Amino acid sequence: MKRRKAISLSAGVAGITGLNASNVFAAGSKRFGDTIIPPSKETGKEKHVPIIDAPASVKAGEPFSVTVEVGKTVPHPNTVEHHISMVQLYMLNEDSQFAVNVGTFNLGPTVASPKITVPVMIQSTSTLYALGYCNLHGVWDYSVDVKVG
Repeated sequence: MKRRKAISLSAGVAGITGLNASNVFAAGSKRFGDTIIPPSKETGKEKHVPIIDAPASVKAGEPFSVTVEVGKTVPHPNTVEHHISMVQLYMLNEDSQFAVNVGTFNLGPTVASPKITVPVMIQSTSTLYALGYCNLHGVWDYSVDVKVG
């Protein structure tokens, strides 16, 4: 429930319409408007998933790098007809019910690689959520926990 609520709240803040707690992640599928995206049959082999690379543990208040890459294991096409047009990164800490938009990155077809790196600082254990938007296949997500220790 925490993940569903964070993603749906984040999507609303980001201006992505058609996402809400009742239609996101239903039965393992994702929905973007009228487009339903089935879960990956081969974990790690899906070119649309925005994989997050972040340390498992960090010190409170100290910046660390977070990289989000769509197509890390299987490259995603980067053509005008089929490309990743946006990557968003959100953070939800264990003490809050609201996700914070760390950054929204708009990408151009053929010239921008769907990989972003951003410095992040957290005060308490948090979950990072990434959303990637494919112009043909809708919104895909991924999340990782980062502990403060």
